[in-house]
Amino acid sequence: MGACLALCSLASCASCLCGSAPCLLCGCCPSSNNSTITRLVFSFFLLMGTFVSVIMILPGMETQLRKIPGFCKGGTSIPGIENQVDCNVIVGYKSVYRMCFAMTCFFFLFCVIMIRVRSSKDPRAAIQNGFWFFKFLILVGITVGAFFIPDGTFHDVWFYFGLVGSFIFIIIQLILLIDFAHSWNKAWVENAENGNKCWFAGLLSFTVLHYALAIAAVVLFYIYYTMPDNCTEHKVFISLNLIFCVIVSIVSILPKIQATQPYSGLLQASIISLYTMYVTWSAMTNNPNRKCNPSLLSLVSNVNTTQPSGGSPTGQVQWWDAQGIVGLIIFLFCTLYASIRSSSNTQVNKLMQTEEGGGSGGEGVVGEDGIRRAVDNEEESVTYNYSFFHFHLCLASLYIMMTLTNWYKPETNTQVMQSTMPAVWVKMSSSWLGLGLYLWTLIAPLIFPDRDFS
Repeated sequence: MGACLALCSLASCASCLCGSAPCLLCGCCPSSNNSTITRLVFSFFLLMGTFVSVIMILPGMETQLRKIPGFCKGGTSIPGIENQVDCNVIVGYKSVYRMCFAMTCFFFLFCVIMIRVRSSKDPRAAIQNGFWFFKFLILVGITVGAFFIPDGTFHDVWFYFGLVGSFIFIIIQLILLIDFAHSWNKAWVENAENGNKCWFAGLLSFTVLHYALAIAAVVLFYIYYTMPDNCTEHKVFISLNLIFCVIVSIVSILPKIQATQPYSGLLQASIISLYTMYVTWSAMTNNPNRKCNPSLLSLVSNVNTTQPSGGSPTGQVQWWDAQGIVGLIIFLFCTLYASIRSSSNTQVNKLMQTEEGGGSGGEGVVGEDGIRRAVDNEEESVTYNYSFFHFHLCLASLYIMMTLTNWYKPETNTQVMQSTMPAVWVKMSSSWLGLGLYLWTLIAPLIFPDRDFS
């Protein structure tokens, strides 16, 4: 009897894995929409690849693999068995580059396939919302193939792909944070207007907290990342972004802005300011001048880690630092939020190629096969642009690659990693462009009063 039940369970799972998305997670989310579940599963693929990359880059992983008999070239061997695996490739930054290359190719493939899908009646929508087992096999196949790419110039070329993709993704992250802050502010203001003034106190508390953290960050930046006779770039970066944050904060509460956008306020501006300071910090940590870029470990332990200006790079790479961990946390939040978001912000919906959210779906329906399925809410039209969603995940893969390798540039010998100024300028320019986009969302209704920006 137990075997029969197990076979039935496997058959049910197989029908979900090879069929459509609505039954795949419906046991956990019985009243979710088909579109939401599909995005969650694709995001899970991305997070799974990220988790594998994190494992591959953990300190000491290569040493542990070399202890496995008969596995790594140059490691412990078994008589009569030749070690075949190059552990220099399957761990460290090489493995991250290859894993993220595979994820980028996977999502770019679906980005091309899903161009101009208008509703779930399109045959390609079945590919988008189903056949998960085969999609997983495709991802595994591309990943295995990526590890056979010769070293050569692959890492140098892919580094610049990572720079461009990460630049765009940082802007998308900022757009998602703006949308999150808008939804947060709107929900709490509406609750406060319904009679409970505690929501206003909550908004004020979080706004003050965000600004306090941003101001504290500026002070610490001036203390630890600038010098009286050096680090001119850092002084310019910190000062400019501080001025820009003050400008967008003032603009967000101007009477004319409030008249056209009553839910605009300091909460959104405070979140944008705090995120801008994070990007500024992240950029400064990639400055190759160690005098202007002390590691967080040296700041805490009061150890001088600067190297002579004429010295050659030692090749020592600090894979895990605070800004990288914070970047991963923000990435995880934005990825999950992009999968479940249901926004009423028209401007953000246009930028993110989504439609206005209509709330959650109804109760999941039970099909003829007895499997509970989620609601297909895309029979008339899709609720998000399939192609743009995969393009977003494609950029996210490149961002993960750069974050896990601390935006270091691999040298030609593929043994040394160095910080570079291009990474600094990419991050700073993305922060400026992001602030410009936020400012545009504030003033656009005033410049074009005949257009609907609600």
